[in-house]
Amino acid sequence: MPNIKEILEKLNPAQREAVESIEGPVLVIAGAGSGKTRTLTTRLAYLVSLGIPAERILLLTFTRKAAREMITRAEALVGNSCGKVQGGTFHSLCHYMLRQYGYLLGFSPNFTVLDRGDSEDLLNLLKNSLGFPGAKRHAPKKETLASILSKIKNQGKTLEEIITTEYPNFVDLIPQIERLFKEYELYKREHQLMDYDDLLINWLTILKDYPQVREEVGRRYNYIMVDEYQDTNLLQGEIVVYMASSHRNVMAVGDDSQSIYGFRGANYRNIFDFPKHFPEARIIKLEQNYRSTQPILDLANAVIERSKIKYTKVLFTEKKEGPKPILFRAKDDHAGSEFVADEILRLTNEEGVPLSQIAVLMRAAFHSYDLELELTKRGIPFVKYGGLKLLESAHIKDVVSILRILVNPYDFLSWNRVLLLLEGVGPRSAERIVNLLKTSDLESAIFNIKRQFSQPELQKLLNLFQDLMGKRLPPLETLSQVLSFYEPIFERAYFEDAHRRERDLESLIALSEKYETLEEFLTDLVLEPIYSSEVEGERKEEILTLSTIHSAKGLEWHTVFVLSVIEGRFPSSYSLLNPEELEEERRLFYVAVTRAKERLYLIAPLTIYVPGEGRTFAKLSRFLQEVPKGLYVEYGRQEKPIAQAQKEEKGASINMPFKVGDLVRHPRFGEGEVMKVVDQEKVMVNFVGKGPTLLHLKYATLERLSP
Repeated sequence: MPNIKEILEKLNPAQREAVESIEGPVLVIAGAGSGKTRTLTTRLAYLVSLGIPAERILLLTFTRKAAREMITRAEALVGNSCGKVQGGTFHSLCHYMLRQYGYLLGFSPNFTVLDRGDSEDLLNLLKNSLGFPGAKRHAPKKETLASILSKIKNQGKTLEEIITTEYPNFVDLIPQIERLFKEYELYKREHQLMDYDDLLINWLTILKDYPQVREEVGRRYNYIMVDEYQDTNLLQGEIVVYMASSHRNVMAVGDDSQSIYGFRGANYRNIFDFPKHFPEARIIKLEQNYRSTQPILDLANAVIERSKIKYTKVLFTEKKEGPKPILFRAKDDHAGSEFVADEILRLTNEEGVPLSQIAVLMRAAFHSYDLELELTKRGIPFVKYGGLKLLESAHIKDVVSILRILVNPYDFLSWNRVLLLLEGVGPRSAERIVNLLKTSDLESAIFNIKRQFSQPELQKLLNLFQDLMGKRLPPLETLSQVLSFYEPIFERAYFEDAHRRERDLESLIALSEKYETLEEFLTDLVLEPIYSSEVEGERKEEILTLSTIHSAKGLEWHTVFVLSVIEGRFPSSYSLLNPEELEEERRLFYVAVTRAKERLYLIAPLTIYVPGEGRTFAKLSRFLQEVPKGLYVEYGRQEKPIAQAQKEEKGASINMPFKVGDLVRHPRFGEGEVMKVVDQEKVMVNFVGKGPTLLHLKYATLERLSP
């Protein structure tokens, strides 16, 4: 095993400075592909090598998987002692702390954590009971209410501010919504429930109100490291400040240029406010990139240079050579899909690029619908990310609700869901049963329910609870018994696609095997959401990746295609009137560009179909219009393969002048229709089999010839 000196010598100067900066606050601005994970991992190992007890180090990341991987890599450097480092997400940390200190706010250690779907259902239940405006007035949907409440909590804004700026059609409902939210908070407290946001809020409240807890936490965790600091929200930023207040040994690592989760409440200003909270902080920039070639980085640097608020940095690499990014102006979306499929086949067959090393990224999931059909037609296997979370599936929520009742018998929200699954139990019966549960102890309530209700499935459910409650069986054994009960309900409710859904139930069983307690299993399902596509068995080696850019952050591929790089799609039309949202779109494009290691393709259709308007011309994204054209190579629709065109680029020019009066073709009007140039002396053209095709409408005005 190498010693720590040998490990440090393998780092570049900026990385080494970050690793060896131990005492006091440090802010590391880590550019894309700059070895951020290596730096964090090495710093963990370095701290332990200095004799600092691993259990005194806290590593906060945005997934438990990331924390586990970093700790494992640190162990490989200096030994198993790193395994005692406390690593996890903000929510898992807060959950852990609230199990110990929640009593200060009146919570028992076995409180239930609600996921987003549970919160929405509870809000809907309370909304109906409070009698929101009826048919003449449309009250906000439960999803909207949950979103509003989460924004209030995470962004530190008032209900009035959120409604006025984002949901103005509900302005006159502010008093009713305010009352609903108060009832929601009261209900949760009465029934020992916390939602996802409460974990952060309640732990922050304890840190603020109980100085002795802050001191205890400071002694427990002498060194705090936070990954992806640009994605923290207002609450998480405050938690870091309070937890580090006694010793100030905190390192925040992030990249302001990759802050892309504003819609989730992330506050990218946290990374700019870090030096305000810690004026003595040392700022270190990691700018050497180990992923991409310099031509790709040149485009990325030019894109982010236009950002209005940033830590100035310029990415560079020792990989100086490589093809320039390619902008392909397709006739329309389908032509773009054909081109992407053609290039994927060429890259895999002629250049030997593994399919698993190619990704197609898009701003929104629907941008790839046409491509998905083309890939299927050609037999190119793919997996798509950015879809439904496992816990959001109805059949999984059914099972989890039963498990939650076993952990917390007074989780009446779960009772209500489970009761309505049963044959012969309707809303009124469910309400009566829940009232019996509320008004007596559990044993008496079950006895009374059995006596008053004879429905067979209800009787079986109550027998199941009597058999399992109070027993500390392994989660796998408990889940097996619950699924035996649930099987006839599942087959009845989801008969149309039961085969597909069965895979999710099998995945749930597999996930439960590694847990010792049901409480831990249920908590992780909420704190670490799993996507359905991730649990359908092991991912195949040779499969193309389709992904939203948000789901691709942190990943890399040899070749990346970015779809729909046009105004209205990228940036999204919804961002055009909001400067902050537009800046986030710019950062999102930067993230997309920097996923590519060797080849980058940007696909921009010349025309798109707009509902109500028909087929219209598309304008190239401002993110490309703003950068020098020499940073990418532009091609239009053509018959010769792009590889051949690239070779010819160094020889004869494919551009040639046209005069007013010349006849040309344009893809929008069909291959056979001839147009006449009427007001410009020079336009860009490209030869195809039947003659020249006009590529850039902005260079010329066309006049349709009479038949």
